[in-house]
Amino acid sequence: MLQRILYNKVLASELLKADLFRYAGDLGFAAFKKAYRNTGFHFTLFFRLSYSLSRYSVLGRYARMQYHKLTFKYGYQIPRGTKIGGGIRISHFGPLLVNSKTVIGNNCYLSHNVTIGETKRGSLKGSPTFGNRVWMGPGAVIVGKITVGDNVLIAPNCYLNVDVPSNSVAMGNPAKIISKEDATEDYITNIYNG
Repeated sequence: MLQRILYNKVLASELLKADLFRYAGDLGFAAFKKAYRNTGFHFTLFFRLSYSLSRYSVLGRYARMQYHKLTFKYGYQIPRGTKIGGGIRISHFGPLLVNSKTVIGNNCYLSHNVTIGETKRGSLKGSPTFGNRVWMGPGAVIVGKITVGDNVLIAPNCYLNVDVPSNSVAMGNPAKIISKEDATEDYITNIYNG
């Protein structure tokens, strides 16, 4: 019964539809039940619902309670007000830290041990902004008021504190930027176009 209610909320939200499609490649109830068992989708569902539903409704209270519980259970620290576009995918269990002032575009991918942080001083004071179709590999650290364009692959263990143009690969510490037209091909799958 609860799964059916949650599924109806997914169908009512374009962001959640995009999220479900990224995980399951479909929007049917069977796809929802399959995706619900995935830690990333499970967390994302309650992340979205806890922000969009009234805190005074029964479902809104339940969503907030689940969001807080899953934050500790899965180790995902993504504040409720963080601006994240539709089609976000978190595929692995493990620590993940995203600053609340970060902006993430559509159809992006977050791996385990990714840190997206704010710089407190200097010319890069602030938090990152990501375009669409950005793949962030395991252990990547992305900090400062930088802009990452569309179709960008950030390699595992990359330390990134410089702007990255669209259609690029960022790798190394410090990051080295390599232009590549098909940077996220086969990395970003099940893209939802509404």
